[in-house]
Amino acid sequence: MTRRHLLNAVIVAAVAVLAGGIASADISKNVIAAFRGQLVVTKGELPEGKNDKETIAKIKAAKLSEVQGAVNGDVKQWVFNYAAFLNKSGSTSAKLEFWKDGKKYAADKSLSGVDPKSALLTGEITIDEDEGVAAGSSYLLKLVAGSTVLATTTLVMK
Repeated sequence: MTRRHLLNAVIVAAVAVLAGGIASADISKNVIAAFRGQLVVTKGELPEGKNDKETIAKIKAAKLSEVQGAVNGDVKQWVFNYAAFLNKSGSTSAKLEFWKDGKKYAADKSLSGVDPKSALLTGEITIDEDEGVAAGSSYLLKLVAGSTVLATTTLVMK
């Protein structure tokens, strides 16, 4: 084996080890079923317990109903993590819509690179007043793919 081939093999092995090390544990089907159709907003990553019952309890405890914003430049901005427990998989893109008081469309965030085989979608959203969201308002958040609603929650922007 030449040095070049050996170096390539070492690099491939290192990448495989690093990729495996940063992957998070899978959420079980039972936990996904317990939250199916719900969009869970949290301050950080989705918590996990030692078993399904504990994981469900931790997720319920971490779920936020309001998010504090912070002024960034001239506008207020909100940053939060979400976990969407999809009631239907199969989409490769989705959109998170913000409906003021559940009735009036206010804003949206497009999400690409969605795994069509996954029943759980997680990530972080940053949205500000310039995008149509206002402090002190309540929003129905809908994760949609086309006309299909995949998950929902209500959130107050403080």
